[in-house]
Amino acid sequence: MIRDINLDEISDGKLYEAGDMAKLGVDDCKGCHACCCGMGDTITLDPYDVYRLEKGLGKSFEELLSENLELRVADGIILPCLAMKKSENADIGTESEGCTFLDANGRCSIHQHRPGICRLFPLGRIFEDGTHRYFLQVNECRKERNTKIKIKKWIDTANFQKYEDYIDKWHYFLKEFTERAPQMDTAELKALNMKILQAFYIESYDTEADFYGQFESRMENFTG
Repeated sequence: MIRDINLDEISDGKLYEAGDMAKLGVDDCKGCHACCCGMGDTITLDPYDVYRLEKGLGKSFEELLSENLELRVADGIILPCLAMKKSENADIGTESEGCTFLDANGRCSIHQHRPGICRLFPLGRIFEDGTHRYFLQVNECRKERNTKIKIKKWIDTANFQKYEDYIDKWHYFLKEFTERAPQMDTAELKALNMKILQAFYIESYDTEADFYGQFESRMENFTG
């Protein structure tokens, strides 16, 4: 999602590169899952997130959509996000909406193939000049973070430079359409959304093959 933010209000005032160290460690969260609750439809999935889930769970996008995902509109573009369910959240002492992938003990059942936004938390990305840097959100996590960890290690994604390049390409690809969306009529916008969903989500990925080659091929063939 594209948002105007004041970094001074939400961060420690620094911008980080992937090789920098930041205070991120919380000793495996000690059972806390407050960040997995009450976030509504904000955990939007990119194509690599879907690839990881399809590979890790052995499910198609349609199966994931019927069980754990839902579609939402973000800046005029329809994208999949994690679905929420009502649950008792002991961490905040009330009933709230929690991620459908939380198990009975409040732990993430898909931790090895969790989405990129979950891997990133409590970091955020700021995109400028065709690339991005990271910032550390200081008000979002209930745990005190004392251990410094390299950001690249924290995000824990193989082929990290390819992943970074992909994140930029996907962000600016969507940005082009979110900027055009307000000027598009309903039928045109609906057709565009279906094209994006079909090309990058609904059409199955070969989970035994490299994701990035498949993504590049779809980008090259996409006409919007």
